[in-house]
Amino acid sequence: MSEVVDAVRELLPVLRERAQETEDLRKVPAESIESLRQTGFFRLLQPARHGGLESDPLDFYRSVRLISSACGSTGWVSSVLGCHPWQLGLFPAQAQQDVWGEDQDTRISSSYAPMGRATPVDGGFRFSGRWSFSSGCDHASWVFLGGLVLGDDGNPVDFRTFLLPISDYKIEDVWDTVGLRGTGSNDILVDDVFVPEYRTLSFMDTGKCVCPGQEVNTGPLYKLPFASVFSYSIAAPVVGMATGAYESHVSYMQERVRASYGNKAAEDPYSQVRVAEAASDIDAAWLQLEHNIGTAYKHVVAGEKVPFDLRMRIRRDQVKATSRAIGAVDRLFENSGGKALNAGTPIQRFWRDAHAGRVHAINDPERALAMYGKAELGLKVQDAWL
Repeated sequence: MSEVVDAVRELLPVLRERAQETEDLRKVPAESIESLRQTGFFRLLQPARHGGLESDPLDFYRSVRLISSACGSTGWVSSVLGCHPWQLGLFPAQAQQDVWGEDQDTRISSSYAPMGRATPVDGGFRFSGRWSFSSGCDHASWVFLGGLVLGDDGNPVDFRTFLLPISDYKIEDVWDTVGLRGTGSNDILVDDVFVPEYRTLSFMDTGKCVCPGQEVNTGPLYKLPFASVFSYSIAAPVVGMATGAYESHVSYMQERVRASYGNKAAEDPYSQVRVAEAASDIDAAWLQLEHNIGTAYKHVVAGEKVPFDLRMRIRRDQVKATSRAIGAVDRLFENSGGKALNAGTPIQRFWRDAHAGRVHAINDPERALAMYGKAELGLKVQDAWL
C-alpha cells in the first residue's frame, strides 16, 4: 500500500508544525488523528473483511517512522493505535463484530500490564483493576487491558488480554511528563464489570500463534507472532524520532556559527564525525528492523511458521534498534550547542521523546538480550513477549 505511505509523507509538514501544540495539549490533536485516518493509515493492519487493507507490515512500520520523524508523540500514538486492529483480528469473530460492526474506523487503546484481576463466571469474567500508560486513549472507544485470571484458590491460572467498550471504563487524566508529553497516556479504571469470554485472548494462544481470529482472518498477516508485531510498533517510533532529530540537526548545523570559534559548525571535523556516527546508527537500527520483519512475513506468506531463532532475533534487534537510535539522538544533541536547550526546538523534543520511549517495558534491553543469549547457550526460554 505505497499510496498510504505516500499520503502519510505528504502530511509531515503539518504534523511537524503541530508538534508543539501536541505537547501543550498533552494529547495528539483530533485534527491530526483525522488526517491520518483519511490516509488509510489506521487500516493498514486491519482485516479486509472489516474494511481493512491487510497490508505488508513494512508499509505500516515505514509510515510510523515517517510520522515519528515529524512529531514523536503523534508517531507513538499512531503506532500503538494502528497496531491494535491487527490484534483484534486475532480475537473471536464476535469480538471483531462488536467493535467494527457499526463503524470500521473504531479505534482501540491499550495497557497490557497484568494489573487486572479476573474471576471466572458463567459466560466470561468479572473484571477490575487500574492501568497506566494507555496512549491515545482519548481517541479510542475500546481498550485492551492485561489481566490475570484467578483460580478457585485465588492464584493466577492464565494471563489474558481483555477487550472492553468505553462504557465499562473510566479515563483518569494523569499524564504530565518530561517526554512523549503529547501521547495522552492516561490511566484506565475498571470497577467490577462483566467481560464475555469471547472478548478475551490468552497470551498462551498468542505465543503459539494459534488464535481464534485466524479462523476468519486467514491471511498470512495474522500468523505473525504477537510479540514481534507489537515490539516493533514500539521500536519503530523511536527510530523515527532519531530520524527526525537527525534531519533537524543537519539543517540547523548547516547554518550555525560557533561563537566561541568564529567558524561555521558544518566545517568542524568533530561535528562531521558525530553526524556520520549518528547516521550510521540510525541506518543500522532500521535496516535490521526491516530485514527481520520482512523475513518473518515471507515465512508466513509461504505458509510457514516464523522460526524460533528468528523470533529471538526480532526481539534482540528490536531493543538494539532502540538503543542505537537513542545513542544517535544523544550524539546529535551534544553536537547542537547551548541553543538546543531552548524550549520549542525540535532537537530537545526528540531527545526527550526518545528517552521516554526507551522506558517502555518492551524496550528493556537487558531482558531481551539475556533471553537471546540464554537460547543461544542451549537453555530453555519461556517469556510471554517472545
